Amino acid sequence: MLALPNQTPHLIERYSLSRADVEREAWAIDSGGRKYAGAEAFNRVLRELRGLWPLVAALYSLAPVRWLEDRAYRWIAEHRHWLSRLWGTAPECDEPGACM
Repeated sequence: MLALPNQTPHLIERYSLSRADVEREAWAIDSGGRKYAGAEAFNRVLRELRGLWPLVAALYSLAPVRWLEDRAYRWIAEHRHWLSRLWGTAPECDEPGACM
């Protein structure tokens, strides 16, 4: 598994994503090139981890859990700048010189 920031040169173009796509939600792309967005992306990553994480990710296949996770993800994504300030952190690209 490889995690790369979306600021990596040519990365989003390589996977046919737009800047708006990656600013709206997190993405995971598997070795076969299948794209996962939002809560589904996080659950896809959990499936690759050890321990109980794959079992946690399996819950996403249940419609009520998927519905709740998708709504929670969307709310957090829409409020992430406000939430980061509340938690006392700044988004990476708000740090001086971080995303040039």
